[in-house]
Amino acid sequence: MSGHSKWSTIKRKKGAADAKRGQVFTRLAREISIAARAGGGDINSNFRLRIAVDKARGQNMPKDNIERAIQRGTGEGKEGGGLEEVMYEGYAPHGIALLMECVTDNRNRAVAEIRHYLTRYGGSMGEAGSVSWQFKRVAYFSFPLDGRDPDQIFELAVEAGADDISFEDDYAEIIGEVDFFKEIIDRLNAAKIHPEEAELRMIPTNEIELGPEDTLQVMRLIEILEELDDIQNVYSNLHVSDEALAKLEAA
Repeated sequence: MSGHSKWSTIKRKKGAADAKRGQVFTRLAREISIAARAGGGDINSNFRLRIAVDKARGQNMPKDNIERAIQRGTGEGKEGGGLEEVMYEGYAPHGIALLMECVTDNRNRAVAEIRHYLTRYGGSMGEAGSVSWQFKRVAYFSFPLDGRDPDQIFELAVEAGADDISFEDDYAEIIGEVDFFKEIIDRLNAAKIHPEEAELRMIPTNEIELGPEDTLQVMRLIEILEELDDIQNVYSNLHVSDEALAKLEAA
C-alpha cells in the first residue's frame, strides 16, 4: 500500500477516528453540502453526493445530520451557502510535497492556520501548481477481507476497470481511474462488499522514502494538519518504509 494508506491503517488501529467522531461528522457534513450545492440534492442523479452520503453512513452519521447537510448545500437549510473548496500546496520538512484539501467558509483563516503550522514544523507554503503536478486523482477503495477470497476480489476489481489491487494486513485496497468509480463501487456492492473507504483522492506519481526519524517528523506534521477544522484531506508523496511503520505504530 502507499504511505498514506499505511498511515490510515495506523490511525484506524489506534481508533483516532472514533476519538474525534464529532470532527469526522463535521467534515462529512461539509463534503455532503459541497456535493449537494454542486449537483443538487438527489443522490440518484448526483453521483458525487451519493459517494459522500455512503461515506457518512459508513461512519454511522445520523440520518438527520445527513439530511441537514444536503439542505444546507441546496440552500433549503438555515445555514445555506458559505462553504467553498480550496486546494493548498506546500512542503513538509525534507522536501516532501503536500496537497491540502479544504472545505471552508473563510479562506483567510484556513490559509493562515495552514501556513502557521507548516512554518512551525519545518515546512512551507507553495505556489499554486508547485506540487500538484506530482499527483493524480484516482478512485480509491479499502475494506477488510473478512474471510473473502483475494483472488475473487482481484478478478472482480479488474473486470470493473481497476488499475491496482493490493492486499495487506487482511485489508484490500483498490485503485482505478476516476471514470471507473461507479462501476467499481456498484460491483463491490453487488458482491455485498461495502468499503470502509470509497472516495476520489489524490495519489503521488512517485514517492520519496526518508529515514525512520525523518518520516516520523513528516507524519507528525501531517497529523497536525489533518486535525485543523478546515482540512478535509492531506496528501503527500512520502513513502512509509516498514521500519518507519513499526516506529509509527509504537509511537
